[in-house]
This record gives sequence, structure tokens and C-alpha cells, in this order.
Amino acid sequence: MSMLQRLMNRSEKISVIGLGYVGLPLGIEFAKKYDVLGFDINQEKIALYRAGVDPTDEVGPEVLAQSTIQFSSDEPDLQSCRFHIVAVPTPIKVDKTPDLTPIISATKTLARNLQPGSIVVYESTVYPGTTEEVCLPILEDVSGLKYGVDFKIGYSPERINPGDQVNRLTQIIKIVSGCDDESLQDIADVYGSIIEAGVYRAESIKVAEAAKIIENSQRDINIALMNEFAMVFHKMDINTKAVIDAASTKWNFMRFTPGLVGGHCIGVDPYYFVYKAEQLGLHSQIVLSGRMVNDEMGKYVAGQILKKMIKAGLFKNRTPRIALFGLTFKENCADIRNTKVVDLIEELAEHNTEVLVVDPIASADEVRHEYGIELTDEKDLGEIDCAVFAVSHQVFKDKYDLETMDKLFGSSDGRGKVKVLIDIKSMFERKTFEQQGYVYWSL
Repeated sequence: MSMLQRLMNRSEKISVIGLGYVGLPLGIEFAKKYDVLGFDINQEKIALYRAGVDPTDEVGPEVLAQSTIQFSSDEPDLQSCRFHIVAVPTPIKVDKTPDLTPIISATKTLARNLQPGSIVVYESTVYPGTTEEVCLPILEDVSGLKYGVDFKIGYSPERINPGDQVNRLTQIIKIVSGCDDESLQDIADVYGSIIEAGVYRAESIKVAEAAKIIENSQRDINIALMNEFAMVFHKMDINTKAVIDAASTKWNFMRFTPGLVGGHCIGVDPYYFVYKAEQLGLHSQIVLSGRMVNDEMGKYVAGQILKKMIKAGLFKNRTPRIALFGLTFKENCADIRNTKVVDLIEELAEHNTEVLVVDPIASADEVRHEYGIELTDEKDLGEIDCAVFAVSHQVFKDKYDLETMDKLFGSSDGRGKVKVLIDIKSMFERKTFEQQGYVYWSL
């Protein structure tokens, strides 16, 4: 009997290990058809999920409350499952090398409870070879089971786009791979039963791992290219958005836009490729150069903001107050991991400014814990000198027009006489604000 048949008749169960922005939606979707154990070592997170609270905002409280998924932080519960999916984070260290600690720890936890007849599928983004060269030996050594006989492995890179309400989990083609034909068939069948867009069978685990790496590296490089263009265009007093609008009239132009590139994938994955290349004696030039450009954009944007503020006379006899809107790594998403907006905040704070950070989507507790930053409610901003819109949340687009923006700066004869608007992602119409005397800058 196939793994899918056993799951369908409820004689076997799926475990999803790591319940973040990837694991939670995946577990919820599988639980619509099968018995699912959602496992995470974070007991506070498990308590929130059990109470129907979704801090990721990826599935929502109603869906969470209605789901049959079983949440647990007790590792012996994993022994009741035979199809395991590992979806823990794979961050980088301070020196920009891969930090495999979470995936190694999760693998050890699973191995201690691995039962014969199991299939283990990794979804965490890794460099090619990690699943078979790092994780597989741990599974064998700790479990005492024999690979290929007692258990099998596979890899299926996560493709969830946090905050995206259109390209959802079931609407994105799923790459799957297995250690042999039988495991590939089982893994393809299981994922294919929930993925409406279908599955793509990679010819090997390493191919599947590499596919994920180049997806994000390609996007990172393209945005780095636009960031470099933007820096040159500013020197030439050319509006970057106007250039992109013009170039976009050609059918094969790819409309990438400049910005602060962070997050748990695109800001991290290229370093996994660079690390593996170095191990093989090859020095990455294009991928590493693109990441270096994007890593420095926070400082560059901060420098441009300070220049505009100085030119506007905002530092004369006072500490200028800056309202910075948006802290998450991307728009309409609560995820704050590896957000490059923090680089911008730190740089501004070093130059005798008061920075008030506003983000109604981000969790105040998470921001405080992760970065030591206290979020400010919009109603408590008071009179400001400069507004910086760093993340283009839809809630900002809906709320802020010229009239609403004017109120942020206070009376025309008071502190807010000179109004500096920094529109990093070009959310607003430039001419509208410049015609009203605003000092406007966008990336």
C-alpha cells in the first residue's frame, strides 16, 4: 500500500516540523485531508496556535480555529507519524556563512523518534548536498535505522511567498525529489494531493536544492542591478521610476524595482550558494556582488535622507524627528526576519536624529525582542520633520494622501515648516507633493 493510501485511510500521519511562515500554512493545508501533527519546540508559539492566534497572519484565526491539526512541542509525539516534513529556518551567521544549527537540531529531534517505514522530506532552503551530506548521516546515526531500508528521504523546496494573497501555497507548482523512484512517487503523490498547480519531479535531491537557491539568487541579482542603476541615476538627477516606466514598454523588459532587500530567503540564500562555491574552490562574482550591493543599500538610503534633511535646514538648533513607516522585510507581511530597514534606522539614529518607527502589521513584542526597537502608534507621533516610507504596506497607501500627510508635519509656521518626504518604494505621486512644497526623494 502506498504512503498516500495509508494517509488517506488514516493509518499513517504527517508531521510538519517547524511552524513558521512555511510550516504552518503547509500543515493547515494537509490537515484538510489527513491527520497532521504540527511540531515546534517553541512552546509559546504552540500555545498561541492552540488558542487560535496566528502571529504569522498567513492562515488567520478562523482557519486556525477550524483546522484539525494537532499542535505539539513534545517530541515523542513524532513517533506516531511516518511522513515527516522539516520546515525550519536556515539563517546565516554574522560572518555570512550558513547557520545549519536549526536544521541539524530538528534532524536530531526527528531522528530520536524516527520509526521504520518513514519518509523524511526537507523544505528548508539549503545549499546543494545538505540533505544527503549533512542531514542523512544524522538521521542514520541517531535513529539507528538503515537508510534506504528503514526510511527514505526527499527534498521539496518551499515556495511560499509571505503576505501574498494571490500566489498561495496550493497555486504554486511544487518541486519534489526523492532518494529513489519509490520515494519520489510517494512524495509526488502526497504533495500532489493538495497542490492544485501540480508538482514538478526533479531528477535528484541536489537538483531540487539547487533550484531553490537560484530562484532567490536570480531575484537578488536583478534587484541589485536596479539598485546600482538608481544610485547612478541619482547622480545624474534622473528619476529612476520614470526610467523603469519607460523601459517597461518593451515586452521583454523585466520590471524589477530598487529597494531594501532582506528577509529570510532572498537576503540569505545567495550566501548559501557562495559558501558552497567557495568549498569547491570557486569564487562567486556575480551572486556575491549582487548581495554586497543590496547589503549596503540601508546605509546608502540613510545617507540620502540625511543630505535632504541637512539641505532643508532640519538640523538647525534642534534634533529632527523622523517618522519611519514600515519595518517588516516586505510589504503586507508581518515577517521581520533579516529586514534591512533596521540598517536604515541604525544609521539615522547615529546622526543626532529621533527616529519613531511605525508598523501596524509587525508584532510589537517581536520587534522589541529581535531588535530592541519600540514601535510607535501613529496617533502618538506628534509633529515630525521628515516622513520616511520604507515599506509599501497597502494600509499606508490607503491612508496617506496629501491632506493626511500634511497633518504629520503640524502647523506651517511651526516645527513642520519644511516637509521632507522620503518615498523609498515610490508609493506616492512625486509631482503632487513637490507642487505643495515638499522636499521629496525616492529610490
